[in-house]
Amino acid sequence: MRWLLSKRLRSYALLAGAASLILNLALLIPSIYMLQVFDRVFSSRSEETLLMLSLLALLALVLGYFVDSVRAEALGCAGRVLDRHLSPRALAGSLQHAALYAGTGNTDVLRDISALRNFLASGGMLAIFDAPWVPIYLLVITLMHPLLGVTATIGALLLLALAAATEMLTRQHTEDAQHKGRLASEYAQALTRNAEVIVGMGMLRRAVDAWTERHEELLGAQEGAKRRSVRLSAAARMTRQALQIAMLALGAWLVLDEKASPGIMVAATILLGRALQPVEQLISGWKATIEARSAWQRLCHRVVRDSKTGVELPVPKGKLDLEGVVHTLAPGRPPFIRGISFRLTPGESLGIIGPSASGKTTLLRLMLGILKPQSGVVRLDGTDISQWNRDQLGSYIGYLPQDVELFAGSVAQNIARLGEVDSSAVIEAAKLAGVHELIVRLPEGYETQIGHGGAILSGGQRQRVGLARALYGQPRLIVLDEPNANLDAEGEIALSNVLKGLKQRAVTLVVVAHRSNLLSQLDKLAVLRDGCLEAFDRTDIVLSRLEANVRPLHRLAASRLGIVEAQR
Repeated sequence: MRWLLSKRLRSYALLAGAASLILNLALLIPSIYMLQVFDRVFSSRSEETLLMLSLLALLALVLGYFVDSVRAEALGCAGRVLDRHLSPRALAGSLQHAALYAGTGNTDVLRDISALRNFLASGGMLAIFDAPWVPIYLLVITLMHPLLGVTATIGALLLLALAAATEMLTRQHTEDAQHKGRLASEYAQALTRNAEVIVGMGMLRRAVDAWTERHEELLGAQEGAKRRSVRLSAAARMTRQALQIAMLALGAWLVLDEKASPGIMVAATILLGRALQPVEQLISGWKATIEARSAWQRLCHRVVRDSKTGVELPVPKGKLDLEGVVHTLAPGRPPFIRGISFRLTPGESLGIIGPSASGKTTLLRLMLGILKPQSGVVRLDGTDISQWNRDQLGSYIGYLPQDVELFAGSVAQNIARLGEVDSSAVIEAAKLAGVHELIVRLPEGYETQIGHGGAILSGGQRQRVGLARALYGQPRLIVLDEPNANLDAEGEIALSNVLKGLKQRAVTLVVVAHRSNLLSQLDKLAVLRDGCLEAFDRTDIVLSRLEANVRPLHRLAASRLGIVEAQR
């Protein structure tokens, strides 16, 4: 539980600890009250003494109420502080992970933060704060009678040993159940993302069977962990009851032997129950404690540090340099991008072609700084792109990926990149992308809610809105990956006009495309094959070379090079 003493939570933890000390001291009063009633009030038959003792006990309980409330509020505040501090960074880390590994990220990290926040306000956390004060109760019992103190200490040690056994016997099973739960959840999410294919191709029964198999493994792991936890919790409860009976029996024997008073017998039994209560609660809630600890360990590996820097670089002009860029998809595998070098001056446009799996999309992600090369460097205006503050760099870059994903919200919010909507800038980007007329024909124009993933739009409409988003804010470097993949004839014309407009604005442009009518509008052309730069020159020169090479092989060879003639 060292995370409780982290800098942001330390003051709340100390406040809760101080409140726990006062609370446990206050809870000693009822036992002392009973002791005094049995040993003094009954013998003296003094109503005044009973009244004063009752008032003192009542004041102690009122004090206990207030400090218990303060402790609960402090832990609740700690949970909210933890959530507010970690959740934005955790989501940022998850998004960065998803971008780095092509969409493999998930939001489990947010569930881990929620689990920690809930644990801070749970009974298990209260038991953790109460447990250190158990020695106070044992000391008071010992002061009543040494033999009672020895018995209480042995009982406490027995329950602590049971807690240690609970840790050893349930930890692995609980963590295994958590792991299987995450796997089953991720598989269900993957099935949901591919629901159209599953239903359309009659794969529903097999998909459900595959998920059921994983779910059964989860249920088996949960049952194993629960069985052990339930048995150990029952053992803890019965052990505590047995110890209280033993304490009462020992106290009664001491009373019969005239070595203790009836008040000591009753007070010691109640104090023992109070002393052992937090240990029993820890054993009963050990599963939640293990889950909270595992969540914190995962967070330590997943939450990213803030990448903000105090130095803002000048607005780039769009000069792009790749210097011996080498990138490997996974450790131990051969390089996927192999020593690529070229330069684009501000305002130049580059087309990239090549067969499937030649590295085109990976090269674009390296240019954008999403991926970092194992060797070599990508520079924007002479500065390593990895050194740019991503928030600052984002306003200078436009990107249209192969698979365009829009966000739930209005068309305007999507074009404005989820920031504050600048109406004039949004309309300017839409007009430049040739999508303004399409948007104003929607039911509510720019304020039309497009649903999750842009569900109410067609594939071509999503691509054109995504293009407007890439053009928003007058970026200096724009990267388009298959921008005409879903476009009709009208969309193709609009895209051609976009390229002309960007040329007039001296925007550096990189496009992955395969249709010659689009490529012919670009200044330079690069041919990739097996991660290597096979050709790089003016577009007309590269196209003439390719045309000469592929003419004897006709269209088959041309398609292997990734070139498709424009539809006539």
